[in-house]
Amino acid sequence: MKPARTGPASDDANNVAGNVADLAPAAWLLTGRVMHERLRPKRHRFTYPVFYVRCDLDRLASLDSGWFGIDRWRPLSLHRRDHGPRDGSELAVWMRAQLAAAGIEEANGTIWLQAFPRVFGYAFNPVSVWFCHDRDGRLRALLAEVRNTFGERHSYLLGARHNAPITADTALTCRKVLHVSPFCRVEGGYTFRVDERANEAVRRASIAIDYHDADGLLIRTALTGRLQPLTRANACAALLRQPLLTIGVVVRIHWQALRLALKKTPFYGKHPAPARGADSSTDHTAAGRSSAAAQSIPSD
Repeated sequence: MKPARTGPASDDANNVAGNVADLAPAAWLLTGRVMHERLRPKRHRFTYPVFYVRCDLDRLASLDSGWFGIDRWRPLSLHRRDHGPRDGSELAVWMRAQLAAAGIEEANGTIWLQAFPRVFGYAFNPVSVWFCHDRDGRLRALLAEVRNTFGERHSYLLGARHNAPITADTALTCRKVLHVSPFCRVEGGYTFRVDERANEAVRRASIAIDYHDADGLLIRTALTGRLQPLTRANACAALLRQPLLTIGVVVRIHWQALRLALKKTPFYGKHPAPARGADSSTDHTAAGRSSAAAQSIPSD
């Protein structure tokens, strides 16, 4: 699938997140909403406005300015040490090493990192997403870098079967490894789907994440929004609307945890009991990659 270009583009249901042409800006601003819905034992749903930055990792240095900083304090900033190896080294080099180790040679093009920026020096990213493309702009791999509020993190490297291009119809699955919520066990797995659609007026992007435990679908999460070039004007507008974006993420996590507790949702704590059984349906490392390549990258 060819990337959507910065001029007029057709509606293409198979366009995927991050597919951009060589003339695309070095960074995008994604403004939208995050929806989270728990289905059991009682339904619990919330939606919050958010904004992310999506940066071309080979052009990070060009983004450094008086209002957006790379590895230094600015109203908005991105620090290399917050992601990947967390040692301040070049993120594109690290990511390409992970792709090579996983045998995803097709992902030899642009790599984009989508994350909450540091806002006035502070950031917390529950999930940062790396989009890895081939030289024709087709999405070939996805890295989901997951963090919990206990200071732990884990990265899941995902790709389609036989490293085929990832489209809006591709389900990327992996076994859950990291303990994220004290209201969930470490069992089951995730299904990711990414999509991007563009026309002359607007470019829209979405990431959907379904979590299945041993009893089936438990949680739906979706990020949907509009992509615009990361310009001073667009960034300032987003910052004025949500000056406490990243602090608000942590506050809202704990507020929703309190609401779940009040609903008497089962609580498993920071160190939950082992999973209730084997998860062969979602453990694709063990199951021979039955629907998609899935590899874990321990980060700590």
